[in-house]
Amino acid sequence: MADCVTKVELSICCENLLDKDVTSKSDPLCSLLINVSENQWVELDRTERVKNCLTPKFAKKFLIDYYFEQVQKLKFGIYDIDNKTIDLSDDDFLGELECTLGQIVSSRKLTRPLLLKNKRPAGKGTITIYAEEVKDNRVVNFEAQARKLDNKDFFGKSDPYLEFHKLTAEGRWQMVHRTEVIKNNLNPSWKPFKIPLRSLCNGDFDRNIKVDCYDYDNDGSHDLIGIFETNMTKLQDATYSSPAEFECINPKKKQKKKGYKNSGIVSFKLCQVVKEYTFLDYIMGGCQLNFIVGIDFTGSNGDPRSPNSLHYLNPSGFNEYQMAIWAIGVIIQDYDTDKLFPAFGFGAQIPPSWQVSHEFPLNFNLQNPFCGGVEGIIDAYRNCLPQVRLYGPTNFSPIINHVGRFAAAAAQQPKASQYYILLIITDGVITDLDETRQAIVNAAKLPMSIIIIGVGGADFSAMEFLDGDDGVLRSPAGEPAIRDIVQFVPFRKFQNAPKEVLAQSVLAELPQQVVCYFNSRKLQPPTESSS
Repeated sequence: MADCVTKVELSICCENLLDKDVTSKSDPLCSLLINVSENQWVELDRTERVKNCLTPKFAKKFLIDYYFEQVQKLKFGIYDIDNKTIDLSDDDFLGELECTLGQIVSSRKLTRPLLLKNKRPAGKGTITIYAEEVKDNRVVNFEAQARKLDNKDFFGKSDPYLEFHKLTAEGRWQMVHRTEVIKNNLNPSWKPFKIPLRSLCNGDFDRNIKVDCYDYDNDGSHDLIGIFETNMTKLQDATYSSPAEFECINPKKKQKKKGYKNSGIVSFKLCQVVKEYTFLDYIMGGCQLNFIVGIDFTGSNGDPRSPNSLHYLNPSGFNEYQMAIWAIGVIIQDYDTDKLFPAFGFGAQIPPSWQVSHEFPLNFNLQNPFCGGVEGIIDAYRNCLPQVRLYGPTNFSPIINHVGRFAAAAAQQPKASQYYILLIITDGVITDLDETRQAIVNAAKLPMSIIIIGVGGADFSAMEFLDGDDGVLRSPAGEPAIRDIVQFVPFRKFQNAPKEVLAQSVLAELPQQVVCYFNSRKLQPPTESSS
């Protein structure tokens, strides 16, 4: 299971419910179910019953873990409760709504008609779901230095670092942050660092914070220089002209030495509480995720008419290209209001001139390369295959630069309104490696991410190199990518796994990539969501 991105609180209200009671009005309750497999639903929670009401506003909220990289299918069932049994099957059914959590959070307020079991409208009944992220997204920016720290080393000087601890509800100290180590320095200045306010003190400015100052040793036997306790109320008064200063006290030294004063002074020049936007702040605030697909039509895929080809259109199922498009597209489409996705091919000779192209629209319409929904991409791919000749080479840079031009235009906007996700599906070894490295380094400065899925059995070691997980990707001239925006996975790794697992693997990093880009540029969501 991936890390939960966040928790979401859902508030429910209904209008114009069916009236099932003869002498009074319906007494509605809302039950929330989640889909756990094909036709299996599990009840997560239910609201209170509201008596005699056809327009209920339920006080009970639903709290649910949100995972961007999964399709979380939910069902909201409304029932008229006229007995005391827990089982809902003996209560009157007033209608239901099936939708995904992604649809709810991308709308922030979702109103839909209630449907009966036969999918017909439940009268004029509607349900409205409001989504709100449960969070404290404040972080504390610190700048700290120390002076006259005790020397703990025989050869050279101490190598100091700080550890911050919060006091838990059980009364024990829990470490929440460790600074860098400054080598050989009794008057260190640490690089600016930040700690989430929730981690530091649970948002309670008077809760005690303990800071330990240690001398780092390679063998792990770090020596305590001194400790002090404080809280955010005291720390937040820090300024450059009037720092918040604390004496580091070493308990053992204090006990032994009569004239002991301290083991040095730790000084905070900055302790600033700021709001950092989360992924859901951007999504609920109107940021659009734009999905673009690039498909490899090079000759190494094999003749599409042959069942051995990676492009073979199997009448009884999807090939790997179709499966990859579907797995990723079905998640991202919930976050794009118009559901129109540009789809391109590369590495084929295309009509009428039969020139090789590395960025041709699958629908051959340069002015309007958009496909309607994920089904539209699959249809355009099917229609395109018989009309092109698979050729080569395998060049990625043209399509990355193509999407980069859209992202560069979006980067000029004053708010975080657009982010681009390019999915490249390929069967082989990349030909224009240097140009692609340069294109990715350029793209890392823009609101875009790149997902590469390798199909078939080729050697994909060059692709692993583009994914900066193991180190920083550099351009041929040595310029480093300022953030990691490429996620590569070989399809064969997921061949026998449920289709959802591929999406979870490649999309798990995306929320953090979106947040990293917009926060680094201090861009706000188009509209502030209510917190």
